[in-house]
Amino acid sequence: MKDFDLKELDRIIEMAWEDRTPFEAIEYQFGISEDEVVEVMRRELKPSSFRLWRERVHSKVSQKHLKKRSEEVTRFKSDQQRTITNNKISKR
Repeated sequence: MKDFDLKELDRIIEMAWEDRTPFEAIEYQFGISEDEVVEVMRRELKPSSFRLWRERVHSKVSQKHLKKRSEEVTRFKSDQQRTITNNKISKR
């Protein structure tokens, strides 16, 4: 598995914790598979935190797997998310 710096590792963990960020988005951004994300989470989290995370990933409400998502959702980024330009949040 690829070695990540602390900033990348933090971002992978953050994305893995987010319910609506699919594993495919993590793979697209960092080039690691779902199994490798699980390895990172297992290695970096406390055992109890890892168990909670795995439970959430496999719950019926989780959208970590694109197969479980509604077919209407075709993007990684929310259309409600504002774009940031010149250190200012753009207005709609």
